[in-house]
Amino acid sequence: MAAHRPTPQLPEHLEALYRAFPFDRSLAEDPISAVRPLARDPRSAEAAAVFAALLAIGNTTAIRGAVGHLGEIADGDFGGFVSRMAPAERRRRLRSFRHRWIRGDQVDYLARVLGAYYAAHSSLEETFLDGYVAHGFAGGIDALAQTLRGTTLRRRLGPAPRGYTALFPSPLEMPRSPCKRLTLFVRWMVRDRYPDLGLWHRVPAGELRVPLDLHVHWIAYHIGLTARKSRSWAAVEEVTEALRRIDPLDPIRYDFVLCHTGISGDCPKERDLAVCGPCTLRPDCLMWRGRSGAT
Repeated sequence: MAAHRPTPQLPEHLEALYRAFPFDRSLAEDPISAVRPLARDPRSAEAAAVFAALLAIGNTTAIRGAVGHLGEIADGDFGGFVSRMAPAERRRRLRSFRHRWIRGDQVDYLARVLGAYYAAHSSLEETFLDGYVAHGFAGGIDALAQTLRGTTLRRRLGPAPRGYTALFPSPLEMPRSPCKRLTLFVRWMVRDRYPDLGLWHRVPAGELRVPLDLHVHWIAYHIGLTARKSRSWAAVEEVTEALRRIDPLDPIRYDFVLCHTGISGDCPKERDLAVCGPCTLRPDCLMWRGRSGAT
């Protein structure tokens, strides 16, 4: 493993970055912006969050476009979209839907899975807790993945569309995916601090794991939160544990800030004094440690 480690001042530097961060600017670029207006209806918000997390692939413009398009297809009512919209009408509306490799028939099958699940359960928190109690946080993500795959509903719903199961990886299965989209969904549901929704109340925020996207992983590696050069569930655990040592009760509070520091270009991922100069993490960054300020 690489020898790069966080500086003793990293907690102070992260806190300074957090306090100065323009949350409102970045919220508009984040898929949670389409979910927050639905928070008064927990069922609709939770269903919307599942779809928004599923579509969180690629650049932010494309993600927001896909989530917005799906919201129009659902008439802004994701609870009704999965439970009350006529199946033939939903299939018709989704026929031409596509975002990256995610197709309309896959989105329709997910809607069918959620409709069947909600007919018997009030929230996906129930299935997460079943797995969490048995096997910890990774077990909760695995239980969510199995539920969203429709594993126990195949006899009722029929076979899933091509490529559907792969949309919901599990950290308990090889190749031990970082499961970014499902950990992101759980973050939205559990944390009750801005910008998250706090709709689940039985999962401690201190147990969350970081949604390790490319931006968060790049920054985490370069400030010494992990020595792993590739994203994996082991890297998720390593970064989360490092953050937990900084804030045991809310270790994921810095996730949104780190992610959007990368997305916005505030972290250019190369030595650029014009951009990096004001960054509070520059003293911790592997690209700057031991070097002069000159580019």
